[in-house]
Amino acid sequence: MQNKEEGVKLQIAIRCARAANLLSSLRNSGHFGATINNEDLDVEKEIMRREIGDLKVELVRERMKRKKLQLSILMEVVLHVAMLLLVSGLLLIIAFKFIQN
Repeated sequence: MQNKEEGVKLQIAIRCARAANLLSSLRNSGHFGATINNEDLDVEKEIMRREIGDLKVELVRERMKRKKLQLSILMEVVLHVAMLLLVSGLLLIIAFKFIQN
């Protein structure tokens, strides 16, 4: 009788150990850790979204700087042409005055 009870207790102990082992492997393998991994992924996604937003803002700033630079270059060229026309006109007026005298 005692041998049967000891055999049953031994089988129950073995089953409990197997169940504990399976639960431990499930925790470590990712089923329960999946929520942690998803949270980590969500945090990483949020960080990447912020970085992308910062890069977009920086890109817009660079485009505006480039447009301002192009506008200033265009204004400089216009001023140089205007100055050239004024100087050449002044020289033509002086030249005509010398020719008339």
